[in-house]
Amino acid sequence: MTGTEKPAALTPDRLCAPIAASDFGFATTAELEESSGWLGQDRAVDAIRMAAEVPHDDFNLFVLGLPGSGRHAVVRTILTEAAAAKPRPQDWVYVNNFEAPHKPVAIALPPGGAAAFRTAMETLIDELANDIPAMFESDDYQSRRRSIEEEFSEAHETAMSKVFEQARARKVAILRTPMGFTFAGMRDGEVLSHEKYQKLSEAEQEELDDAIERTQEDLAETLKSIRTLEREQRRRIEALNYELAREGVDEAIRRVKGSVPDLDAVQTYLEEVRKDLIENAELFLMREDGAEAGAFPVATTKHYAKPQFQRYAVNVMVTHDEGAESGAPVVTEDLPTLANLIGRVEYASQMGALVTNFTMIKPGALHRANGGFLVLDTRQVLTEPFAWDALKRCLRSGSISIYSPGERLGLMSTVSLEPDPVPLDLRVILVGERLHYYLLAALDPDFRQLFKLEADFNDHIAAEGEALERYARMVADIARRAGTRALDAAAVAGLLCESSRLMEDAERLSLNVDDLSDMLREADFWAGKGGAEVIGPDEIEAAVEARERRAGRLRDLSHEAITRETVLIDTDGARVGQINALSVLQIGGFRFGRPTRLTARTRPGSGKFVDIERETELGGPIHSKGMLILQGYLAASYATGVPMSLWASLVFEQSYGGVDGDSASAAELIALLSSLAEAPVSQAFAITGSVNQFGDIQAIGGVNEKIEGFFDICAARGLTGDQGVLIPASNVKNLALRRRVIEAVEAGRFGILPMQRIEDGIGVLTGMEPGARGSGGAYPEGSFNRRVEDKLTAFAEIRKTFVREARQKGAQNDD
Repeated sequence: MTGTEKPAALTPDRLCAPIAASDFGFATTAELEESSGWLGQDRAVDAIRMAAEVPHDDFNLFVLGLPGSGRHAVVRTILTEAAAAKPRPQDWVYVNNFEAPHKPVAIALPPGGAAAFRTAMETLIDELANDIPAMFESDDYQSRRRSIEEEFSEAHETAMSKVFEQARARKVAILRTPMGFTFAGMRDGEVLSHEKYQKLSEAEQEELDDAIERTQEDLAETLKSIRTLEREQRRRIEALNYELAREGVDEAIRRVKGSVPDLDAVQTYLEEVRKDLIENAELFLMREDGAEAGAFPVATTKHYAKPQFQRYAVNVMVTHDEGAESGAPVVTEDLPTLANLIGRVEYASQMGALVTNFTMIKPGALHRANGGFLVLDTRQVLTEPFAWDALKRCLRSGSISIYSPGERLGLMSTVSLEPDPVPLDLRVILVGERLHYYLLAALDPDFRQLFKLEADFNDHIAAEGEALERYARMVADIARRAGTRALDAAAVAGLLCESSRLMEDAERLSLNVDDLSDMLREADFWAGKGGAEVIGPDEIEAAVEARERRAGRLRDLSHEAITRETVLIDTDGARVGQINALSVLQIGGFRFGRPTRLTARTRPGSGKFVDIERETELGGPIHSKGMLILQGYLAASYATGVPMSLWASLVFEQSYGGVDGDSASAAELIALLSSLAEAPVSQAFAITGSVNQFGDIQAIGGVNEKIEGFFDICAARGLTGDQGVLIPASNVKNLALRRRVIEAVEAGRFGILPMQRIEDGIGVLTGMEPGARGSGGAYPEGSFNRRVEDKLTAFAEIRKTFVREARQKGAQNDD
């Protein structure tokens, strides 16, 4: 590794976050007080508080951020505090609509009033179920009813007696038969038989027939008047029953009115109940088998539960604790299906048919949260059929209408209900990821109208000043909530270094509470295995190593393929047009780096660059962009006075999957230039970085995994002290390397070198002076860039000569 412009290798203190136990003023986290507020989330907290307190409609909230950032916990805590200061919302019940049973009536009641109303109606039915049969069994009622029956019975007998007397006077007998009445003549007190009737003279037969006909007419007229009497009898008995039922019902209704809120809707409903009870008093005179009886044969205190009294039930949809002084509900719906959001109407099967009634209406999350707050997970709402549309419909209309998907799609043929809509007054909080928010804002025109506020959770904070101490208190809080041992100061420093690695930034700390909690619990497990009283740095390191080992099977297989030389990667020597590029693979939640051999071949041509990855459709658009940038740099930096007369091909060797990203563009450029300059590239180094058209090296992602991937290969083969990795200088702040790499750097057995320009990489990898253009516009003799430019100029001359000779030959052929 020679070269006058070689950049200095990074010192070990620059390879990870500069956080040590001495930065903290405590021995263990047990000494730290509970933190106040939420670290780094002031902006999001202010938005949540505003959503909880603003009185205007449509100021619903979308909470956006990465999973694990503590969004749900912060939202729940703030909403619970805000809800405690709000008044309790109204209770809601559904009752029967006696005029249109398919349209149940919704009634609002004061907080705690729904249960009292239901109890009052149940008591009413129970009392009437006992009182009405007793009233109809009373001596007074029986006496009055017998009086009416006797009166009409006497009139009936009188009328019939008169007919019989007239018949006897006419010598006509009226005979009762199973089929009704029949008539016959009489002589000397005896009924004439058919034979005797035939022996009468014609005048006598005619006279008898006339008497029978008049008697039939009299009987028919009398029977007609008796039917009128029977109708009058029934009317008077019904009037008696109505009067008796009215007396009992009115008294019972008066007691109910005195025990329920004096609201117009309640009083109107009770009046409808009163009318229906009086008109259907016979419901209270039915035995279990449906037959009428004077009293209930089975003693029970729950008459209201019998099917015939279901019409008077009160279906409580939402009720609140009567003893609570204040407090609005905070409801989290984990399964926001359409039915779970807006409620549903259930059905029961009776004799092969589906039937329902108002008592089978069930509330949804919107009913339970009405007057308070409803928290929903965005992904869940969007993936449940019809749920998102129903939520928006309810928020726009300000009411909750219950319907089923079958009704909306026209798939139901059974009779259903149309319950009264319930007025809606609540704040909806959607918790989701940033992608959900931006997609909804772009694609749904209603979204911004209904969700005017957003709470954007930070992913990280700066690792500086007071933030370290506050972060330590947050770690202490996480440990207490997780029930783990306390951490000593060195363990906190180790955890913060791991937190910076999660952010891929040594100057930033992750606010992913879930990841930190998981790591603490794993470290606590190892502390328990070792019998430690507190969690130390060794336990943090053990937890990290165990995590990587569990997820590292594919990484080990990938590295094994290299060490067994199935996949060809050199870690010593030098070769023209060959370089070790670095890439990152992610499998599930685990990322690891591995080197890939990149080769370039060049020859004279017409300026064509063959990107084999793109030609085989294995290269992604960003990789193709990097290739075009590389061409732009080459065309503007070398042999600008002649046409580009180069044919070049580049490929990632033994790469059979897709390739994307431009982090290998610096490696591709150096490999191409090496081929042109015929300058060998050191294989002891790997390189990562993006290059722009001016030759500046730009930052890339996954720098830690890339370095560790090449280091592990070198370590497996034996570290020589000449090996290392070239990275963009702008990525130095992202370094959070594992201890094994840092220790190798400390021992001088491995190097990590930063690059600012492509010339830095050229100097390290080829050992040659890159060279800069002099005052005359030429690169210095013997420099790397001079050799590249000379080769491109030679290619241009070859192309020019070839074209001239081809034209001369063509002209000779024409002659």
